[in-house]
This record gives sequence, C-alpha cells and structure tokens, in this order.
Amino acid sequence: MRDYRSVADEVAAEIRSGALKPGDRLPPQRAFARRYGIANSTATRVYQELGRRGLTVGEVGRGTFVRAAAPTDAPALGEPAGSRIDLEFNYPVVPEQSALLAAGLEGLLRADVLQDALRPIGPAGRPAAREAAADLLTRGGWRPDPTRVLFAGNGRQALSAVFAALVPPGARLGVEELTYPVVKAIAGRLGITLVPLAMDDDGLVPEAVEEAHRAGGLHAVYAQPVVHNPLSLTMPEPRTHRLAEVLRRLDLPLIEDTIWAFLRDELPPLAALVPERTVLVDSLSKRIAPGLSLGLVVAPGPLLDDIAAALRSGGWTAQHFNVEAAARWQREGVVRRLVRAKQRDAAVRQEIAARRLSGFAVRTDPRSYHCWWRLPRPWRADTFVAAAARYGIGVPPAAAFTVGDAHAPNAIRLGLATPRTDTLSTALATLARLARSAPEDVATD
Repeated sequence: MRDYRSVADEVAAEIRSGALKPGDRLPPQRAFARRYGIANSTATRVYQELGRRGLTVGEVGRGTFVRAAAPTDAPALGEPAGSRIDLEFNYPVVPEQSALLAAGLEGLLRADVLQDALRPIGPAGRPAAREAAADLLTRGGWRPDPTRVLFAGNGRQALSAVFAALVPPGARLGVEELTYPVVKAIAGRLGITLVPLAMDDDGLVPEAVEEAHRAGGLHAVYAQPVVHNPLSLTMPEPRTHRLAEVLRRLDLPLIEDTIWAFLRDELPPLAALVPERTVLVDSLSKRIAPGLSLGLVVAPGPLLDDIAAALRSGGWTAQHFNVEAAARWQREGVVRRLVRAKQRDAAVRQEIAARRLSGFAVRTDPRSYHCWWRLPRPWRADTFVAAAARYGIGVPPAAAFTVGDAHAPNAIRLGLATPRTDTLSTALATLARLARSAPEDVATD
C-alpha cells in the first residue's frame, strides 16, 4: 500500500511545477483515491498532509483548493541585503482579508450576475451602488448624499479628474507644504502650479490660505485633514472650523483627501462643515486591497457634471465589476470588519514603532499606519536613506513630500503597513541602531 506522504509529495511537485496552479480545485477525495490507486482513508490523510504543508486550503461545501504562495519578506540585517524591506509604500493587509473578500464575491461570480457586472457603466454607477458607497463613506455622524457620489478607477484617478475639473492648466492649487507625492505628479502632468501652504502642529494654517489667495489667486485647496500623509496629524475641531470659515469667505473649493481617514472613523470630514464647497476623494485601496481598487468622489451638485466629464475624457471611469464587488462587500459587512481589523493592526504596528524608536523625535498618531521621524544630528535625510538602503530597507526622505522649492525638513516617513510585524520590528530596530551611529562610521563599515 502506498504511503500517504509519498502521494502528497507527488501532488506537491505538481504544485511547484505549475501543473497545479493557485485556485485549482482538487478532485473529491473518492475520485482522488481512484486516480492514485489508494484507499479513501489514505486520500483523506493526503489531503490533511497537503493542508499541513500549507499547499492547499479546504472550504466547507466547496472542496479543496491549491493555495496561493504566501508573500515573503526577508529580515533586514544583511549587508548587502538579499531583499528589500518596504517601509516606503503602505499597503495594509490583515490575515482574514482574503477569506472575507472571497466569501463576499461568491454571489457576484454566478454566471447571470457576472454577465451584468462585466457591462460598462458611467461615472455615476447605479443607485444601489451609490447607496452602498454612501454607507461606506459614513463617519462621525456624517453620511454623504448618494446622488452626489461618482466612481473612478482608483484614488489617483479620482484626484486626477477632480484636479482637471476644478483647476485649469496654468492655474494655482494650494496644497499643504508637505503633501502626498502623487499630488505633485498629477499637477505636473495637468500643468497645474502647486502653491505650498504653511502648516503647524494642528495641520494646515487657515491664514496661509488667505495669504496665498491674496498673493496670486487660488482656484482650489487640496488638504488631508485626518491622518495626514506623511505627518500622521489630524486637525483638531477648532482648526477645521477656522479653515471652513476661510474657504467660505474666499469662495474657494476644497479637495478633501480622506484615503486614510477610515482609521479615525469617529471623526466627520470637513465636507460635513462646508458641503457646498468640498469635493471629497476616497479610495478602497487601503480599506480593502490595493489590487482591487475603486476611487470615490463626493461633490457638490454644481460640480458633478464637470467631474463626471473629466472622468470620462481622462479614461478614469471605474470598472463595473469593482463597483459591484465593493457594494456587496459593504452590504454584507465585509468592509466594516476589515476596517476594524486594520484599525487594530495599525495600533499593533504603532506599538512596535514606539518601542523600537523610543527616545527619537517621532511624530505619529497611535491609530495611523505611518509616522514622521525627525532624524538626529549629524544625520541628513538623504544620507540616512542611502545608509538604510545598504541594509535592504527602503524609506522615503522628506523631500519626496515637499512642495516646490521649499526646504525639506531633515526627516523621513516610515510606512508601517507592508512588512510582516516581525520583519517590521527587526527593520525598525536596525534603523534605530543606524541613527545612533555616526554617518562616517556607516560609510566605512
């Protein structure tokens, strides 16, 4: 009689060779037993062994499937490093994410439903999808009007369309002096001039908006009031009210980026204070998954047509499948469960960062997925980034977030979401040791 382990080895070899691919379904155990000439009880043990090795996953009522290879990230202590530890890009993924998303897609994958979901749609989608999007964006007691919701392919495309609709080529867009780097790229592509606006410990300074508008006229203001990237700060309520007053007095539209605001969903957006002046932009890449994204726009009625036209002309409209998937995940509670899981995950990662970077000048929010580290002297941000790269750790300098020719702070931003927590801990410990050494010592190591 054949040993179950040798049969498992054969199946494992098929998986490694690609003959069996991730997602392939193994035959029922009785059919498997007949194929390999083994007893049904032996087939059961083979399936248990494949699961134990992490090669397959069993789903109740559906069968046994080949599992996708787990992502890997190497420890950050080798020099030269074998692979890169990514503290630059921020892609939060929690263990239960794939199972929750897969379950939510089951109804969508029925042939009749899928046929409809693969038809094209316009920027406004369908009423049921807009209702689901409004529920998804609800926070702090604020819920957007579903008739004011538009869909884009992703958050970047949503921003591109809103910029194109609100700010003509050559015109001026006020932005926080440290901002999301993609904003700089979008503005450059559209011929928009970015005007850096001063910030303090409470975020964007409202008086800076007034000063910039008097100096040359602004067409709009872009800001991240909650969980700012890269600073992790959130505007306190008095500051948001002052900013709302300034925008209303100057008759300026606000482009409010709330991509990370799901981590602080007890707080309402600025759109709740000045809905007639605010275009809110959000995305599912952080809440749900970066590989299946969707951009969301909530705009005042007079701006809806212009933004919808920009979405169409720019080729930035959403895929119908993604819109339907997001609506189902929202209605079935998947989004809420993922948000709660990622809020807990962010808190765990912040605890790791606080422990590993204790004693340094680190600014963050304990509920954020990133933090801002002002480097100790005599380190400069550019040399520290280069030194970190020698240990296989990728971090962005402050210059990546600085607008225009303004002097960049001597700081780096740490994205905490992407590595495994054990890898994150090791990488941050390595950076802490690096910061405590002298640059010349590292250079001559």
